[in-house]
Amino acid sequence: MTVINLNEQAAQLASSWKSKVLGNPAGVNFKVLRMDGSPYPDEVHDFDEALLVIDGCMRLDIQSQVTEVHTGEVCIVPAGMPHGVAAGSHGTLVIIDPRD
Repeated sequence: MTVINLNEQAAQLASSWKSKVLGNPAGVNFKVLRMDGSPYPDEVHDFDEALLVIDGCMRLDIQSQVTEVHTGEVCIVPAGMPHGVAAGSHGTLVIIDPRD
């Protein structure tokens, strides 16, 4: 069994918006990253992606509509949907997606 402090892991990352895989439970990637207020450009995946805010607020931009996702909330972005992160997002984010 491993206990991981997600905020500590995010704080130790060399740069923001670069995720670190912490494990592969149930065959998925469990990643953590640090949001620093800067925007992140649109991307699209061929899989559903879960975005779980551990601390802070993510300003998720989908088709030019910004939705705030707060501490303790998760957003599941469907496959094929372009999405980015608007400026002002900050804190710790967990991403759950298929294993590479």
